[in-house]
Amino acid sequence: MGMEYIEGIPLLRPYTDYDNKGFWDAVREHRLVFQRCRECGLIVHRPRPMCPRCLSTEREWAPSEGKGRIYSYVDFVYQNASYPGIKVPYVVVVVEMVEGVRMISNMMDETAEEIYVGMPVEVVFDDIAEDLTLPKFRKIQD
Repeated sequence: MGMEYIEGIPLLRPYTDYDNKGFWDAVREHRLVFQRCRECGLIVHRPRPMCPRCLSTEREWAPSEGKGRIYSYVDFVYQNASYPGIKVPYVVVVVEMVEGVRMISNMMDETAEEIYVGMPVEVVFDDIAEDLTLPKFRKIQD
C-alpha cells in the first residue's frame, strides 16, 4: 500500500532554494544526502544557510546510509484533515536517521496498524511525476 494521489488536484511540491537544492538534486538521482558543516562536522536536516552550532557558512553534502527508525507517526484517516490531493488513509512518519537527524516523510507498503515507534526503516524513492521524486520509507525486512 503506497500513497494514492487524486487526479486533477495539483501535487504538493517541495520549495527549493539555494540552501536545499543539493538535497533535492540528489533525491532526483535516487540518492539521500544531508548537509554537513565543513568546519565542525555537524550534520543537519533541513538544509540551512549556516551551521546552528558554529555559525559557519561552509557546507557540503554528505551521503546518508538511508536507514533509521520510526521516531513518531500520524495516520491521516479523515480527508478534511489531510492534503486534498492525497487519498486517505496515509501515514506521515518522523524518522530518526542513523546520522542523527530526523526526517518527515511517508511510508510505503505498510498500513498504520503495522507501523510502530522504533521500527527499522530504509529510504526508497517514489517517482510520483516525471519531474518529481520524493524520499519515502519502507520497513527493513528481517
